Amino acid sequence: MKTYLQSRYKFFIWSLSVLIPVVVAILFNVRIPDVAPLMFLPPIYAGINALTAVLLVAAVLQIKKGNRAKHERLMSIAILCSIAFLVMYVAYHMTSDPTPFGGEGWINGLYYFILVSHIILSITVIPLVLFTYYYASMEQFVQHKKIAKITFPIWLYVAVTGVIVYLMISPYYA
Repeated sequence: MKTYLQSRYKFFIWSLSVLIPVVVAILFNVRIPDVAPLMFLPPIYAGINALTAVLLVAAVLQIKKGNRAKHERLMSIAILCSIAFLVMYVAYHMTSDPTPFGGEGWINGLYYFILVSHIILSITVIPLVLFTYYYASMEQFVQHKKIAKITFPIWLYVAVTGVIVYLMISPYYA
């Protein structure tokens, strides 16, 4: 029975890992008619990305101190922050036209490098976060620790570069 449940959870994780980016890509092409652009959202979801980065670092520090309960709470809040970010990010893009980056020269290349790596890794991190959480919830701590060593730096990079992308493009919002 345990193996059956494990395979169901893993199927669910992989399904979500594919479904989330597909739905986000589809929703990027949907515009809600007669709704003013939600221009107040980008600084909020950039702040949520910054908070996520702080939570991730704090959670790692807590587990290194042996405080599993605080680590679990901080990681759960980080996951909730990531979900909130995603909802706000999609809502913003469903009400607003894309903002072109106006930088020139080497800053243009830097911006697009950060943006593209951020996007690719934000898709990659979905199954990593879900499997890391799954292994912890199943108390499979050997697997949890092994995958967490991969998940943490990628998730932290995604959170930090989300803030950097916002700071770089914010002067060009209409």
